[in-house]
Amino acid sequence: MIVYGKNVSLELLQKNKKIKKIFLQENFRDEKILSLIEKLKIPVLVCSKKKMDHLSDGVHQGIILDIQDYQYKDLDSLLLKNPNFIVILDHLEDPHNLGAIIRTCEAAGVDMIIIPKDRQVQVNATVMKTSAGALSNMNIVRVANLASTISKLKREGFWIVGTNMQGQPYDEIDYNFKVALVIGNEGKGMSDLISKSCDFIATIPMVGKINSLNASVSAGVMIYEVVRNRK
Repeated sequence: MIVYGKNVSLELLQKNKKIKKIFLQENFRDEKILSLIEKLKIPVLVCSKKKMDHLSDGVHQGIILDIQDYQYKDLDSLLLKNPNFIVILDHLEDPHNLGAIIRTCEAAGVDMIIIPKDRQVQVNATVMKTSAGALSNMNIVRVANLASTISKLKREGFWIVGTNMQGQPYDEIDYNFKVALVIGNEGKGMSDLISKSCDFIATIPMVGKINSLNASVSAGVMIYEVVRNRK
């Protein structure tokens, strides 16, 4: 997987993640990064700006890393650790939303994020950069079927809290139980099947002229409401 940018590169180098190759733009001068590269003895290719621009699809800041693809975690193994707060993403499409949600989840102490394998943005360079280093500290599980996974979580004692515009006010729900919070697709929201699997449907009131929030903003509001409610 190709990732780029100084902050992400520094994070990966400091944690000595499996980096296969590094591309540096001519005249790259970040001494801290260069020192880590030399210490770790990672192969480096020096390239022109044109070549670097071709290799990345965003602002690379003169450094691109070729790393091992993200290794998703195993749900059964994580359930053995007795988690009590899970976020489920119902087919999100925007990598910036996924990256921002990962960052919020890590900051709030969410135990894991569950995403589907199909019709869902996966962990890529944009997600990694948007998460601003949080990805390394967040458990992300990828499953074949969200509905069956939700049924499994219910057997494990989780209550499923969905989000849409037809539920009860989000601040009137008592979240003092094992919570699996579902955030729906940016345009369509939760699918009918997933919605019917929910024990509660939470709604964030809209009092302005805009009748919906960005998925990552909605996730942030809901995640911290769960955290606040449990204090």
